[in-house]
Amino acid sequence: MEVAGTRWDQIDAVGVTRGPGLIGCLLVGVNLAQAIAWARGLPVIGVSHLAAHVYAGLLEDDQLRPPLLGLVVSGGHSDLIRWQANGEIAVIGRTRDDAAGEAFDKGARILGLPFPGGPAIDKLAPTGDPRAVAFPRPRAPGLDFSFSGVKTALLYEVRKRKTLSEQARADLAASYQEAIVDALLQRVEAAISSTALGHFPPSLAGEGQGGGTTPTIVIGGGVARNSRLRAAAQARLGHLARLIIPAPELCTDNAAMIGVAALIEWDRRGPDPAPFDADPSLAFS
Repeated sequence: MEVAGTRWDQIDAVGVTRGPGLIGCLLVGVNLAQAIAWARGLPVIGVSHLAAHVYAGLLEDDQLRPPLLGLVVSGGHSDLIRWQANGEIAVIGRTRDDAAGEAFDKGARILGLPFPGGPAIDKLAPTGDPRAVAFPRPRAPGLDFSFSGVKTALLYEVRKRKTLSEQARADLAASYQEAIVDALLQRVEAAISSTALGHFPPSLAGEGQGGGTTPTIVIGGGVARNSRLRAAAQARLGHLARLIIPAPELCTDNAAMIGVAALIEWDRRGPDPAPFDADPSLAFS
């Protein structure tokens, strides 16, 4: 509030992450938010931080409106969603095992890199050859993801080599990162073209996007900070869709996206009746 130059009497409502996440952390936020709201006589809106990763696209383009396709990739989630014209979010694909961020963290541990693994691999990979090792691109049914296979392939490759030079480590990091990024974007490309699956009309653009035929795609979540994912998404999807990826600092969990989510949910359904509990298994609504 100091940085924003905002006073308490300028606050109209309180927004807070209700879930998903670790229950202890969520309880601190939910209870503090409701205490502030009660003390100030303000309404309070509890939101899903997964949905907020999609809504963060509004911080890049304030004209963003549904329907659109979203890819939410983080340490605990890899979800392909459709933000529908009625404001609801439908999950059309999700991971069957490890999430992309989890796969990065586990892969980094196998390679002897520090935690968090995603940034460590992102930093090392540009010095390696992404074609050095042909890691598998696992395919789950429909539009779902699977990353346990590529993680296991990395483990076997490291065990086979026994010792790793710094260049070999960089090559493995680059190849592993490429496999994860490729698997993510394959599913997005499939979603764009899979009208036969009944998930999408011929145009994802719809109302609010000027009535055009170009789909809109938002990629968010902590893994969306990955420089290779950002570059590859632009190269592979930029000519197929209106692609929006929030600035890196707006991809990891942050207060700005929760504020945007609270505004959207306020307009869609109004404030929540207090008191309410945290929900560690909350999905997108």
